[in-house]
Amino acid sequence: MERSKKYTAAGTNIAAVKQSNEQSGMSYNEAKEYIARTTGGHGTAIYSDTNTEQVRKKNQK
Repeated sequence: MERSKKYTAAGTNIAAVKQSNEQSGMSYNEAKEYIARTTGGHGTAIYSDTNTEQVRKKNQK
């Protein structure tokens, strides 16, 4: 007997879980990126959109 692709072996409705996940908000990595962009901090340079050359030139004036 072939089980339906809509449910896991434990009986969980796959479509319902996917829909719930879509409505749950930010993922862990999205939340980390948001916090880095909005608060700054140590090790957040990869999320920065600051042009470092412009800052250096401005600081030398």
